Amino acid sequence: METGDGWLVRLHPPGAVLTPTQLIRIATLAREHGNGLIEISARGNMQLRGLTAQSHPALVAVLLGERLVDEHDGDGPQRLTLISPLAGDGEMIDAAALAEAIEARGRLVAGLPAKLLIIVDGGGTLSLDGFACDLRLLAIAADRIMIGLPDGSWRGPIAVADTVEAVETILRRFAGHHAQARETIRRLRDLSPEALAALCDLPETDAPPPRHASRRAGLFALGTGRFAAIAGLPFGRCDAATLKALGHAAEAQGTRALRLSPWRGLACLGLSEASAQAWLGEAGGLGLITHDEDPRLWVQACAGKPACLRAETEAMSDAARLAEAAAPLLARGLSLHVSGCAKSCAHPGGADLTLVGREGRYDVVLHGTTHDQPVATLDLCDILRRLQPGQDLFARLSAAASGH
Repeated sequence: METGDGWLVRLHPPGAVLTPTQLIRIATLAREHGNGLIEISARGNMQLRGLTAQSHPALVAVLLGERLVDEHDGDGPQRLTLISPLAGDGEMIDAAALAEAIEARGRLVAGLPAKLLIIVDGGGTLSLDGFACDLRLLAIAADRIMIGLPDGSWRGPIAVADTVEAVETILRRFAGHHAQARETIRRLRDLSPEALAALCDLPETDAPPPRHASRRAGLFALGTGRFAAIAGLPFGRCDAATLKALGHAAEAQGTRALRLSPWRGLACLGLSEASAQAWLGEAGGLGLITHDEDPRLWVQACAGKPACLRAETEAMSDAARLAEAAAPLLARGLSLHVSGCAKSCAHPGGADLTLVGREGRYDVVLHGTTHDQPVATLDLCDILRRLQPGQDLFARLSAAASGH
C-alpha cells in the first residue's frame, strides 16, 4: 500500500508468533528495504514502512523464503482470527489450535471481505472483550464454546470439536450475502437481524457474564512458576534498532517465542519471574510501555502526516502530547482517539474523546467516532489547554467518567 513515506508492507507471522532470531531478522530487513519504522496493529500484525517499488520484491522473497510470514493467495483475509497474546496458558481450551484450524478452513471459503475478523477467546488471563469483531468464540468450559454475533446475541454452547464446522457454515452463508451486495454488506454487522440470525443453526442463549478489563502490559504470572511479560509500542510504532534490541534481550533471557499483542506490542513467553522482569527492564529502557497505568495505552493514534498521504495533522506526534495532558482522565478509564483524517485506520470504533484531523486542526467529537458530529474544531494548543483541570473539556469528560 502506498503511503506518504513510501510503501507499507503488512506481515502476518504464522500464529502471530516469532522467535527472537526471527524478530531480529525482521528488524534488519525493515532497515535494509524500508525506512526502519515498524508498527504492530490492533489485529496483531506487523507493518514495515518506507519501502519502494524497487525494494518490495526483494523483501517479499526473503520473507517467504525464510518462512517469516504466513501468506496465501486470494482476496479474503490474510489473517482471519485473533487470539490472546498469552494463548496456551491458563485457558479453558487450546485457543491457538482452534484458531489455526479455523484459519485453514476459512481460507477455503471464497468471497470473504478482507477485514473480516473472528476472535477466539480461550477464557484465560486476558480478556479480548474490548475488541470489535464479526464473530466471537468464547470458551466457557473445558469443552464448551459460545458464539457471539455482532448484534450482541449469543449462540450455543457447542463442543470444541464441532466449532470449526459451525464457523465454516456461518462464513459460507455470509459470503453469499456479501456476493449479492458487496457495497452494502461488507461485514456481518451489516446484515439485517433476520439474516444475521439465519447464519447460525445453534440456539440462542444468555450472554456470558461481563469480565474485568485486562491488563495490557507488565508482568503476568501463569502458574507453576511460569511467567510472561508484555511490552507495548507507543501508539504501535518503534524503529528497527529498538525492535532488534528487544529481540536480543529476549534471546538473552532464554525465551523461545514472542507473540504479537493486539494491544500493539509483544508478549515475551516462557520465562521465569526474574527473566520476565529483566526483559521488561530492557523494554522500559528502550522507551516502550511496561506498566498498565501508562496513559499511552489508552490512546489510539494513526501514523498521521507526513507518513500518510490522507492525513491532515501529525496525529502520532500530537498523540504523545495529548496523552500526557489527558493523563488524569485516561487514568480514570476514558479513551482517546487521534486520527489524521476521517478514515479512522487506527480505531474504527468510538472513544470518549475523538479528534479528527482537518486542515491542521482537529474536529472534537465527544463519545463517538470520526464520522460523528463534532462539538468544535480546535488547534492542538487549544485542545491541550482545555484538557487541563478546571477547563471545559476536562470538566465534560470528567462528568462522563463519573457517570453523569
